[in-house]
Amino acid sequence: MNRLKAIYRSWGIPCAGTQVYAPRYREEWLNKIRPAGVRRRAELFYQHLDGLQVLRRQVRGEFLAESRNHKAVKVLRQIPCIGPVRAALLLALMQTPHRFRSKRQLWTYSGLGVETHDSSQHRYVDGQLRRSKKPQQVRGLNQNHNHEMKEIFKSTATSASRCSGPFHDFYAGLLAKGMKPEMARLTLARKIAAITLTLWKKGGRFDAEHLTAQAA
Repeated sequence: MNRLKAIYRSWGIPCAGTQVYAPRYREEWLNKIRPAGVRRRAELFYQHLDGLQVLRRQVRGEFLAESRNHKAVKVLRQIPCIGPVRAALLLALMQTPHRFRSKRQLWTYSGLGVETHDSSQHRYVDGQLRRSKKPQQVRGLNQNHNHEMKEIFKSTATSASRCSGPFHDFYAGLLAKGMKPEMARLTLARKIAAITLTLWKKGGRFDAEHLTAQAA
């Protein structure tokens, strides 16, 4: 898909959005390319895309069918906004929740861990070594992580923040306290990850009454 857009952009043809991929508009888009050789290359990329779409639908069906053989998927699907595809992906990527001793390990693995920087924890004052009162500086989220896991939790948080439900109420509560929307979505993503780990480890059922703002 990126290769198709790269062709149009290389010839100065704006191609934002997804219309460029739609079969009904392909002839219109192809007519914008003047050189015959470049146009033929775009046609081949379209054929390649069509073949991948068929293969994707086939693999998706087999992937979901296999995931239904695992009890963990039923547990994970109790969590709002985690549907069959996200539950199956979590199962495939995590394999077992016991890989992570705590939610903070899962946050780091999923790119939701907050990195801090401290240049010096102690300093000399009047010849005596004292602990510095300078606060740690936040450097953002950890860069070394599983990108697919981060996408799952971030997309789940984005969907949950837009749909009615317990997660939306949690998100609205954070906004009401003055938190910025992007930080509120990050906090929600961390909360969803923590709930996922706990529910998968202990089993049971998802209970919205246990959804609090602490430790997220």
